[in-house]
Formats: sequence, structure tokens, C-alpha cells
Amino acid sequence: MTATPGLGTVRPASPELLRSVFRRHAAGVAVITASGRRGPVGFTATSLASVSAEPPMLSFAVGTGGSSWPVIATSDHVGVHVLGEHQRELAATFARSGADRFGPATAWGEGPEGVPVLDGVPAWMVCKVVARVPAGDHRIVVAEVLLGDPAGHGRPLLYHQGRFNGLRD
Repeated sequence: MTATPGLGTVRPASPELLRSVFRRHAAGVAVITASGRRGPVGFTATSLASVSAEPPMLSFAVGTGGSSWPVIATSDHVGVHVLGEHQRELAATFARSGADRFGPATAWGEGPEGVPVLDGVPAWMVCKVVARVPAGDHRIVVAEVLLGDPAGHGRPLLYHQGRFNGLRD
């Protein structure tokens, strides 16, 4: 492979290269939840994507080394919550290893199919898991949307350059 002149500093593929490139990619922020035998689990995801309109399906990635993976690996249903710019601390809580994610600071309730549903989000969905696809140290979870509520308030929360940010006009 030859590099075209003027491309800047070209580096070989590595985890750091991937992280560096994706720090420049603004992504929406979601929290994925599920109910386990020991209680609810959840994590912050920036990999949420629409997959299909008919039937309505979405996907997200989950690390197999994360504390939520054992529950997500066996759950039939998950909750998907689109966070608003007013929920930076909630996003940070669900992203922090060892945090009490469903402690007193998190407003939530049991939703359809027993899925934990977070309060005050701009939008949420309950989904049936249809596939878990191996992808390196992650799994891509594909899920069919069963129901949800897109009518919450707030502008979207974004993740960019390692920080949670609001959308600018």
C-alpha cells in the first residue's frame, strides 16, 4: 500500500488509532438496560444504530468484559434510552466502572417485559433481542423494537473528543 502525499501522519492500525479517530466522530449517547437475577444492569453506549424499518430493528455494541455483559448475554429484552443534554451525569454514571448505576440518584422504574426504564429521557424503547454477533472483544446486539416513547423533552446528548456535549445550532 502506498500513501498519497499530504495525508498527514499515517499510522498503522491499532486500538489507539481507532480510539483517536472515533474521538473525532460525534455520536449520540444512549443507555442500554436489562433486568438480571441480581437486579438491573445498564451501560452507556455510543454505538446505537438503526438497522431496519420493517420490522423496526436497532443495534448496539457491548463489551464482553463489562459488568453488564453477562446479563445482556442471556436477556430476552433490553431497554434503549436516548439521553438528553441535561443528562451528562447520568451518562457518566452508566459509563463509570463500579458505579451504583441504579442507586438513589437514578430515577427509573420497571417497564414492559420487566426492563428497567429510565425517567426523564427524550426517548426510550423496549426491544426483543434477536441476535448477538461476535465482533472482537464486543458483541453486536441486534434487537427488534416492541414499543417505546419518543415524546420526552430535551435536546440530544453527544459524545465527542472524550466528553459529553450538547448539540449546537
